[in-house]
Amino acid sequence: MTDRSVGVDDYALTRVPPSARYPWWSVAVQRFGQVSALSQFLLGATLGYGMTFWNAFWAFTLGALILEAVSVLVGVIAVREGLNTSVLTRWTGFGQGGSALIGLAIGISLIGWFGIQSGVSAQGLHGLIGGLPAWGWSLLFGLAITLMVMWGFDSMKWAAYVTVPAFLILVGWSVVRELSDHSLGSLVSSAPVGPHISLLQGTTLVAGGFIVGAVVTPDMTRFNRGTADVVKQTVLGFTLGEYTIGMSGVLLAHAVHSADIITIVTSSVGWVGTLVIVMGTLKINDWNLYSSSLGIVNFVGTVFGRSANRAVVTLVVGVAGSVLGAAGILDSFTDFLVILGVAFPPIVGIMVAEYFIVKRWRPDLEAGRSTGELPAQAPTWVPATLVIWLAASLVGKYVDWGLPSVNSLLVALLGYVLVGKTGLLRPVGISRTTDLRGAEQATTSDRVPEPDPV
Repeated sequence: MTDRSVGVDDYALTRVPPSARYPWWSVAVQRFGQVSALSQFLLGATLGYGMTFWNAFWAFTLGALILEAVSVLVGVIAVREGLNTSVLTRWTGFGQGGSALIGLAIGISLIGWFGIQSGVSAQGLHGLIGGLPAWGWSLLFGLAITLMVMWGFDSMKWAAYVTVPAFLILVGWSVVRELSDHSLGSLVSSAPVGPHISLLQGTTLVAGGFIVGAVVTPDMTRFNRGTADVVKQTVLGFTLGEYTIGMSGVLLAHAVHSADIITIVTSSVGWVGTLVIVMGTLKINDWNLYSSSLGIVNFVGTVFGRSANRAVVTLVVGVAGSVLGAAGILDSFTDFLVILGVAFPPIVGIMVAEYFIVKRWRPDLEAGRSTGELPAQAPTWVPATLVIWLAASLVGKYVDWGLPSVNSLLVALLGYVLVGKTGLLRPVGISRTTDLRGAEQATTSDRVPEPDPV
Protein backbone atom coordinates (compact mmCIF):
# COMPACT_ATOMS: atom_id res chain seq x y z
CA MET A 1 0.00 0.00 0.00
CA THR A 2 3.01 2.29 -0.15
CA ASP A 3 3.02 4.75 -3.04
CA ARG A 4 5.66 7.45 -2.83
CA SER A 5 4.03 9.49 -5.58
CA VAL A 6 0.80 10.04 -3.64
CA GLY A 7 0.47 12.83 -1.07
CA VAL A 8 2.70 12.89 1.99
CA ASP A 9 3.09 10.30 4.71
CA ASP A 10 3.46 13.02 7.38
CA TYR A 11 5.58 10.89 9.75
CA ALA A 12 2.73 8.47 10.34
CA LEU A 13 4.93 5.87 12.08
CA THR A 14 8.03 7.88 12.99
CA ARG A 15 9.04 10.88 15.08
CA VAL A 16 8.45 14.34 13.65
CA PRO A 17 11.94 15.90 13.38
CA PRO A 18 12.63 19.48 14.60
CA SER A 19 12.91 20.70 10.99
CA ALA A 20 9.29 19.75 10.28
CA ARG A 21 7.72 21.47 13.28
CA TYR A 22 5.71 24.70 13.27
CA PRO A 23 5.32 27.89 15.35
CA TRP A 24 2.70 27.60 18.06
CA TRP A 25 0.22 29.93 16.36
CA SER A 26 0.21 27.77 13.22
CA VAL A 27 -0.89 24.75 15.25
CA ALA A 28 -3.13 26.88 17.50
CA VAL A 29 -5.30 27.98 14.56
CA GLN A 30 -6.06 24.35 13.85
CA ARG A 31 -6.77 23.58 17.50
CA PHE A 32 -9.11 26.54 17.68
CA GLY A 33 -10.76 25.35 14.46
CA GLN A 34 -11.49 22.00 16.12
CA VAL A 35 -12.91 23.46 19.31
CA SER A 36 -14.90 26.24 17.61
CA ALA A 37 -16.60 23.93 15.15
CA LEU A 38 -20.28 23.59 14.37
CA SER A 39 -20.64 20.92 17.07
CA GLN A 40 -19.86 23.51 19.77
CA PHE A 41 -22.50 25.79 18.32
CA LEU A 42 -25.05 22.98 18.58
CA LEU A 43 -23.85 22.05 22.07
CA GLY A 44 -24.31 25.63 23.22
CA ALA A 45 -27.88 25.61 21.88
CA THR A 46 -28.60 22.35 23.68
CA LEU A 47 -27.36 23.77 26.99
CA GLY A 48 -29.16 27.08 26.47
CA TYR A 49 -32.43 25.27 25.83
CA GLY A 50 -32.25 23.53 29.21
CA MET A 51 -30.06 25.79 31.39
CA THR A 52 -29.83 29.40 32.50
CA PHE A 53 -27.09 31.48 30.91
CA TRP A 54 -24.83 31.38 33.97
CA ASN A 55 -25.31 27.67 34.60
CA ALA A 56 -24.37 27.05 30.97
CA PHE A 57 -21.35 29.31 31.47
CA TRP A 58 -20.16 27.21 34.41
CA ALA A 59 -20.82 23.98 32.53
CA PHE A 60 -18.61 25.20 29.69
CA THR A 61 -15.97 26.38 32.19
CA LEU A 62 -15.77 23.10 34.10
CA GLY A 63 -15.90 21.02 30.93
CA ALA A 64 -13.19 23.12 29.29
CA LEU A 65 -10.92 22.76 32.34
CA ILE A 66 -11.22 18.97 32.15
CA LEU A 67 -10.52 18.91 28.42
CA GLU A 68 -7.60 21.34 28.77
CA ALA A 69 -5.98 19.20 31.48
CA VAL A 70 -6.32 16.05 29.37
CA SER A 71 -5.12 17.75 26.18
CA VAL A 72 -2.12 19.40 27.81
CA LEU A 73 -0.91 16.19 29.47
CA VAL A 74 -1.05 14.01 26.36
CA GLY A 75 0.04 16.96 24.22
CA VAL A 76 3.22 17.36 26.25
CA ILE A 77 4.02 13.66 25.78
CA ALA A 78 3.62 14.09 22.02
CA VAL A 79 5.71 17.25 21.67
CA ARG A 80 8.55 15.56 23.57
CA GLU A 81 8.42 12.32 21.61
CA GLY A 82 7.15 13.59 18.22
CA LEU A 83 4.71 10.69 17.84
CA ASN A 84 0.98 10.41 17.18
CA THR A 85 -1.51 8.84 19.60
CA SER A 86 -1.71 5.28 18.34
CA VAL A 87 2.08 4.90 17.91
CA LEU A 88 2.76 6.46 21.33
CA THR A 89 0.57 3.88 23.04
CA ARG A 90 3.06 1.15 22.13
CA TRP A 91 5.34 2.54 24.88
CA THR A 92 2.77 4.16 27.14
CA GLY A 93 1.23 1.05 28.60
CA PHE A 94 -0.53 -0.79 25.77
CA GLY A 95 2.21 -2.57 23.86
CA GLN A 96 2.21 -3.41 20.16
CA GLY A 97 -1.05 -5.36 20.20
CA GLY A 98 -2.90 -2.82 22.33
CA SER A 99 -1.79 0.04 20.10
CA ALA A 100 -3.21 -1.82 17.09
CA LEU A 101 -6.59 -2.03 18.85
CA ILE A 102 -6.43 1.68 19.65
CA GLY A 103 -5.51 2.53 16.07
CA LEU A 104 -8.46 0.51 14.80
CA ALA A 105 -10.85 2.11 17.30
CA ILE A 106 -9.69 5.61 16.34
CA GLY A 107 -9.93 4.76 12.65
CA ILE A 108 -13.49 3.40 12.85
CA SER A 109 -14.79 6.10 15.18
CA LEU A 110 -13.46 9.11 13.31
CA ILE A 111 -14.18 7.88 9.78
CA GLY A 112 -17.75 7.33 10.96
CA TRP A 113 -18.05 10.90 12.21
CA PHE A 114 -16.33 12.11 9.03
CA GLY A 115 -19.05 10.60 6.87
CA ILE A 116 -21.89 11.78 9.11
CA GLN A 117 -20.64 15.38 9.24
CA SER A 118 -20.08 15.42 5.49
CA GLY A 119 -23.79 14.67 5.22
CA VAL A 120 -24.59 17.61 7.54
CA SER A 121 -22.72 20.03 5.28
CA ALA A 122 -24.29 18.49 2.22
CA GLN A 123 -27.77 19.43 3.43
CA GLY A 124 -26.66 23.05 3.71
CA LEU A 125 -24.98 23.08 0.30
CA HIS A 126 -28.02 21.47 -1.30
CA GLY A 127 -30.26 24.18 0.14
CA LEU A 128 -27.87 27.01 -0.75
CA ILE A 129 -26.74 26.07 -4.25
CA GLY A 130 -28.94 23.21 -5.38
CA GLY A 131 -27.85 21.62 -8.64
CA LEU A 132 -26.91 18.32 -7.04
CA PRO A 133 -28.97 16.14 -4.73
CA ALA A 134 -27.90 16.09 -1.06
CA TRP A 135 -26.05 12.79 -1.53
CA GLY A 136 -24.09 14.32 -4.41
CA TRP A 137 -22.98 17.27 -2.30
CA SER A 138 -22.08 14.87 0.55
CA LEU A 139 -19.87 12.89 -1.80
CA LEU A 140 -18.28 16.02 -3.29
CA PHE A 141 -17.66 17.63 0.11
CA GLY A 142 -16.11 14.45 1.51
CA LEU A 143 -13.85 13.96 -1.50
CA ALA A 144 -12.68 17.59 -1.38
CA ILE A 145 -11.60 17.18 2.24
CA THR A 146 -9.98 13.85 1.38
CA LEU A 147 -7.78 15.45 -1.28
CA MET A 148 -6.71 18.18 1.15
CA VAL A 149 -5.90 15.73 3.96
CA MET A 150 -3.83 13.57 1.61
CA TRP A 151 -1.23 16.37 1.62
CA GLY A 152 -1.07 16.38 5.39
CA PHE A 153 -0.61 18.96 8.08
CA ASP A 154 0.81 21.60 5.75
CA SER A 155 -2.25 21.79 3.49
CA MET A 156 -4.60 21.57 6.48
CA LYS A 157 -2.76 24.52 8.01
CA TRP A 158 -3.56 26.72 5.01
CA ALA A 159 -7.17 25.59 5.04
CA ALA A 160 -7.39 26.64 8.69
CA TYR A 161 -6.00 30.08 7.89
CA VAL A 162 -8.98 30.62 5.59
CA THR A 163 -11.86 28.71 7.20
CA VAL A 164 -11.37 29.63 10.87
CA PRO A 165 -11.53 33.44 10.41
CA ALA A 166 -14.34 33.02 7.88
CA PHE A 167 -16.30 30.84 10.30
CA LEU A 168 -15.87 33.35 13.14
CA ILE A 169 -16.94 36.28 10.96
CA LEU A 170 -19.98 34.42 9.65
CA VAL A 171 -21.01 33.22 13.11
CA GLY A 172 -20.57 36.71 14.53
CA TRP A 173 -22.64 38.26 11.75
CA SER A 174 -25.46 35.71 11.99
CA VAL A 175 -25.61 35.88 15.79
CA VAL A 176 -25.67 39.68 15.86
CA ARG A 177 -28.33 39.68 13.16
CA GLU A 178 -30.51 37.22 15.03
CA LEU A 179 -30.04 38.87 18.45
CA SER A 180 -30.48 42.44 17.26
CA ASP A 181 -34.16 42.45 18.29
CA HIS A 182 -33.43 41.19 21.80
CA SER A 183 -32.02 42.75 24.93
CA LEU A 184 -28.77 41.09 25.97
CA GLY A 185 -29.62 41.61 29.64
CA SER A 186 -32.98 39.90 29.28
CA LEU A 187 -31.41 36.96 27.44
CA VAL A 188 -28.81 36.48 30.16
CA SER A 189 -31.43 36.54 32.90
CA SER A 190 -34.16 34.59 31.09
CA ALA A 191 -35.20 31.10 32.15
CA PRO A 192 -34.69 28.15 29.79
CA VAL A 193 -37.79 26.80 28.10
CA GLY A 194 -36.69 23.22 27.51
CA PRO A 195 -36.30 20.22 29.83
CA HIS A 196 -34.01 21.03 32.77
CA ILE A 197 -30.31 20.19 32.42
CA SER A 198 -28.33 20.14 35.67
CA LEU A 199 -24.84 21.59 36.00
CA LEU A 200 -23.43 18.07 36.27
CA GLN A 201 -25.24 16.96 33.13
CA GLY A 202 -24.12 20.07 31.27
CA THR A 203 -20.50 19.58 32.28
CA THR A 204 -20.74 15.96 31.16
CA LEU A 205 -22.01 17.05 27.75
CA VAL A 206 -19.15 19.55 27.34
CA ALA A 207 -16.38 17.22 28.52
CA GLY A 208 -17.75 14.14 26.78
CA GLY A 209 -18.48 15.93 23.54
CA PHE A 210 -14.82 16.50 22.71
CA ILE A 211 -13.08 13.74 24.66
CA VAL A 212 -12.14 11.83 21.49
CA GLY A 213 -10.56 15.02 20.14
CA ALA A 214 -8.61 15.38 23.38
CA VAL A 215 -7.36 11.78 23.14
CA VAL A 216 -5.98 12.30 19.61
CA THR A 217 -4.31 15.60 20.61
CA PRO A 218 -0.84 14.06 19.99
CA ASP A 219 -1.66 13.81 16.28
CA MET A 220 -1.53 17.61 16.27
CA THR A 221 0.88 18.60 19.05
CA ARG A 222 3.70 16.42 17.73
CA PHE A 223 4.19 19.29 15.27
CA ASN A 224 4.74 21.82 18.08
CA ARG A 225 8.21 23.02 19.05
CA GLY A 226 7.96 22.98 22.83
CA THR A 227 5.85 22.35 25.92
CA ALA A 228 4.98 26.04 26.33
CA ASP A 229 3.50 26.02 22.82
CA VAL A 230 1.20 23.14 23.73
CA VAL A 231 -0.04 24.92 26.84
CA LYS A 232 -0.60 28.24 25.05
CA GLN A 233 -2.52 26.82 22.12
CA THR A 234 -4.63 24.52 24.31
CA VAL A 235 -5.68 27.16 26.82
CA LEU A 236 -6.32 29.75 24.12
CA GLY A 237 -8.14 27.34 21.81
CA PHE A 238 -10.46 25.87 24.42
CA THR A 239 -11.15 29.14 26.20
CA LEU A 240 -12.04 31.07 23.06
CA GLY A 241 -13.73 28.13 21.37
CA GLU A 242 -15.99 27.18 24.24
CA TYR A 243 -16.96 30.72 25.19
CA THR A 244 -17.10 32.40 21.78
CA ILE A 245 -18.98 29.69 19.91
CA GLY A 246 -20.60 27.74 22.76
CA MET A 247 -22.03 30.73 24.59
CA SER A 248 -23.25 32.22 21.30
CA GLY A 249 -25.32 29.06 20.92
CA VAL A 250 -26.66 29.52 24.45
CA LEU A 251 -27.80 33.08 23.71
CA LEU A 252 -29.46 32.04 20.46
CA ALA A 253 -31.36 29.25 22.20
CA HIS A 254 -32.63 31.75 24.78
CA ALA A 255 -33.58 34.19 22.04
CA VAL A 256 -35.52 31.80 19.79
CA HIS A 257 -36.70 29.40 22.52
CA SER A 258 -35.45 26.40 20.56
CA ALA A 259 -32.45 24.10 20.44
CA ASP A 260 -32.75 23.83 16.66
CA ILE A 261 -30.80 27.04 16.02
CA ILE A 262 -29.27 25.75 12.79
CA THR A 263 -32.64 25.75 11.05
CA ILE A 264 -33.44 29.15 12.53
CA VAL A 265 -30.10 30.71 11.57
CA THR A 266 -30.17 29.37 8.02
CA SER A 267 -33.77 30.48 7.52
CA SER A 268 -33.23 33.97 8.96
CA VAL A 269 -29.83 34.86 7.48
CA GLY A 270 -29.96 32.64 4.41
CA TRP A 271 -26.73 31.81 2.65
CA VAL A 272 -24.60 33.17 5.51
CA GLY A 273 -26.10 30.61 7.86
CA THR A 274 -25.43 27.86 5.34
CA LEU A 275 -21.79 28.91 5.04
CA VAL A 276 -21.57 28.78 8.84
CA ILE A 277 -22.52 25.10 8.64
CA VAL A 278 -20.08 24.34 5.84
CA MET A 279 -17.11 26.21 7.34
CA GLY A 280 -17.77 24.89 10.83
CA THR A 281 -17.88 21.31 9.60
CA LEU A 282 -14.85 21.49 7.31
CA LYS A 283 -12.31 22.42 9.97
CA ILE A 284 -13.14 19.56 12.29
CA ASN A 285 -13.83 17.02 9.56
CA ASP A 286 -10.34 17.25 8.10
CA TRP A 287 -8.94 16.25 11.49
CA ASN A 288 -11.46 13.43 11.79
CA LEU A 289 -10.07 11.99 8.57
CA TYR A 290 -6.44 12.77 9.40
CA SER A 291 -6.48 11.03 12.79
CA SER A 292 -8.47 8.15 11.32
CA SER A 293 -5.78 7.60 8.68
CA LEU A 294 -3.01 7.65 11.30
CA GLY A 295 -4.83 5.08 13.42
CA ILE A 296 -5.36 2.75 10.47
CA VAL A 297 -1.73 3.09 9.31
CA ASN A 298 -0.59 2.02 12.77
CA PHE A 299 -3.06 -0.88 12.75
CA VAL A 300 -1.86 -2.12 9.35
CA GLY A 301 1.80 -1.73 10.27
CA THR A 302 1.36 -3.53 13.57
CA VAL A 303 -0.90 -6.39 12.51
CA PHE A 304 0.34 -7.03 8.97
CA GLY A 305 3.92 -5.76 9.29
CA ARG A 306 3.56 -3.60 6.18
CA SER A 307 4.29 0.06 5.60
CA ALA A 308 1.01 1.65 4.50
CA ASN A 309 1.37 5.14 3.06
CA ARG A 310 -0.82 7.52 5.05
CA ALA A 311 -1.94 9.45 1.95
CA VAL A 312 -3.09 6.26 0.21
CA VAL A 313 -4.94 5.17 3.36
CA THR A 314 -6.52 8.63 3.53
CA LEU A 315 -7.75 8.28 -0.04
CA VAL A 316 -9.23 4.83 0.59
CA VAL A 317 -11.00 5.62 3.86
CA GLY A 318 -11.99 9.11 2.68
CA VAL A 319 -13.73 7.71 -0.38
CA ALA A 320 -15.34 4.96 1.70
CA GLY A 321 -16.54 7.44 4.34
CA SER A 322 -17.84 9.83 1.68
CA VAL A 323 -19.78 7.10 -0.13
CA LEU A 324 -21.25 5.66 3.07
CA GLY A 325 -22.12 9.15 4.31
CA ALA A 326 -23.76 10.07 1.00
CA ALA A 327 -25.82 6.89 1.14
CA GLY A 328 -26.94 7.72 4.70
CA ILE A 329 -25.68 4.36 5.95
CA LEU A 330 -23.49 5.84 8.69
CA ASP A 331 -26.48 7.56 10.33
CA SER A 332 -27.58 4.12 11.50
CA PHE A 333 -24.28 3.68 13.33
CA THR A 334 -24.42 6.86 15.43
CA ASP A 335 -25.33 4.95 18.60
CA PHE A 336 -22.45 2.56 17.97
CA LEU A 337 -20.01 5.45 17.55
CA VAL A 338 -21.23 6.99 20.82
CA ILE A 339 -20.69 3.69 22.63
CA LEU A 340 -17.25 3.35 21.05
CA GLY A 341 -16.40 6.78 22.43
CA VAL A 342 -16.65 5.34 25.96
CA ALA A 343 -13.38 3.49 25.32
CA PHE A 344 -11.33 6.64 24.72
CA PRO A 345 -11.04 8.42 28.12
CA PRO A 346 -9.30 5.44 29.80
CA ILE A 347 -6.63 5.54 27.08
CA VAL A 348 -5.58 8.99 28.30
CA GLY A 349 -5.53 7.87 31.93
CA ILE A 350 -3.24 4.95 31.13
CA MET A 351 -0.92 7.02 28.89
CA VAL A 352 -0.51 9.73 31.54
CA ALA A 353 -0.02 7.21 34.35
CA GLU A 354 2.67 5.31 32.44
CA TYR A 355 4.59 8.30 31.07
CA PHE A 356 4.57 10.56 34.13
CA ILE A 357 4.25 8.19 37.11
CA VAL A 358 5.03 4.52 36.46
CA LYS A 359 7.64 5.11 33.69
CA ARG A 360 8.01 1.42 32.84
CA TRP A 361 8.81 2.10 29.17
CA ARG A 362 9.58 5.82 29.21
CA PRO A 363 13.38 5.28 29.25
CA ASP A 364 13.03 3.38 25.95
CA LEU A 365 11.36 6.42 24.37
CA GLU A 366 13.88 8.87 25.80
CA ALA A 367 16.88 6.85 24.63
CA GLY A 368 16.15 7.48 20.95
CA ARG A 369 14.76 11.00 21.23
CA SER A 370 17.98 12.84 20.45
CA THR A 371 18.64 10.77 17.32
CA GLY A 372 15.03 10.65 16.16
CA GLU A 373 14.91 6.86 16.34
CA LEU A 374 12.11 4.73 17.76
CA PRO A 375 12.84 2.16 20.46
CA ALA A 376 14.11 -1.05 18.87
CA GLN A 377 11.35 -3.11 20.47
CA ALA A 378 8.05 -2.88 22.30
CA PRO A 379 6.04 -5.26 24.45
CA THR A 380 3.64 -7.29 22.33
CA TRP A 381 0.82 -7.40 24.88
CA VAL A 382 0.35 -5.98 28.36
CA PRO A 383 -2.62 -8.00 29.70
CA ALA A 384 -3.02 -5.94 32.89
CA THR A 385 -3.45 -2.78 30.79
CA LEU A 386 -6.18 -4.37 28.67
CA VAL A 387 -8.07 -5.44 31.81
CA ILE A 388 -7.80 -1.92 33.25
CA TRP A 389 -8.91 -0.42 29.93
CA LEU A 390 -11.99 -2.65 29.78
CA ALA A 391 -12.92 -2.13 33.45
CA ALA A 392 -12.58 1.65 33.21
CA SER A 393 -14.65 1.73 30.01
CA LEU A 394 -17.43 -0.20 31.75
CA VAL A 395 -17.32 2.28 34.63
CA GLY A 396 -17.74 5.12 32.15
CA LYS A 397 -20.65 3.35 30.48
CA TYR A 398 -22.66 2.13 33.46
CA VAL A 399 -21.79 4.28 36.51
CA ASP A 400 -24.11 7.28 36.55
CA TRP A 401 -22.55 9.11 39.48
CA GLY A 402 -20.30 12.04 38.60
CA LEU A 403 -18.87 12.66 35.14
CA PRO A 404 -18.65 9.38 33.17
CA SER A 405 -15.65 10.39 31.05
CA VAL A 406 -13.74 11.66 34.08
CA ASN A 407 -14.71 8.61 36.13
CA SER A 408 -13.36 6.20 33.54
CA LEU A 409 -10.20 8.26 33.05
CA LEU A 410 -9.43 8.35 36.78
CA VAL A 411 -10.21 4.64 37.24
CA ALA A 412 -7.77 3.83 34.44
CA LEU A 413 -5.08 6.16 35.79
CA LEU A 414 -5.30 4.94 39.39
CA GLY A 415 -5.63 1.31 38.35
CA TYR A 416 -2.56 1.49 36.16
CA VAL A 417 -0.50 3.23 38.86
CA LEU A 418 -1.53 0.58 41.41
CA VAL A 419 -0.63 -2.28 39.07
CA GLY A 420 2.58 -0.59 37.93
CA LYS A 421 3.83 0.13 41.43
CA THR A 422 3.08 -3.38 42.70
CA GLY A 423 5.06 -5.14 39.99
CA LEU A 424 2.07 -6.70 38.22
CA LEU A 425 2.69 -4.88 34.94
CA ARG A 426 4.16 -7.84 33.07
CA PRO A 427 4.37 -7.82 29.28
CA VAL A 428 3.76 -10.94 27.22
CA GLY A 429 6.11 -11.19 24.26
CA ILE A 430 8.46 -8.68 22.65
CA SER A 431 7.95 -7.20 19.18
CA ARG A 432 10.65 -5.56 17.10
CA THR A 433 9.84 -2.09 15.84
CA THR A 434 9.86 -1.82 12.07
CA ASP A 435 12.09 1.08 11.09
CA LEU A 436 10.22 3.03 8.42
CA ARG A 437 12.17 6.24 8.78
CA GLY A 438 13.95 6.01 5.44
CA ALA A 439 10.76 5.30 3.52
CA GLU A 440 8.99 8.17 5.23
CA GLN A 441 11.72 10.65 4.48
CA ALA A 442 11.44 9.70 0.82
CA THR A 443 7.70 10.46 0.76
CA THR A 444 7.75 13.71 2.72
CA SER A 445 9.25 16.78 1.15
CA ASP A 446 11.68 18.80 3.23
CA ARG A 447 10.00 21.79 4.76
CA VAL A 448 11.58 25.15 5.46
CA PRO A 449 10.79 25.89 9.10
CA GLU A 450 8.43 28.82 9.60
CA PRO A 451 9.74 31.64 11.79
CA ASP A 452 8.30 32.26 15.20
CA PRO A 453 6.37 35.52 15.59
CA VAL A 454 8.44 38.45 16.79
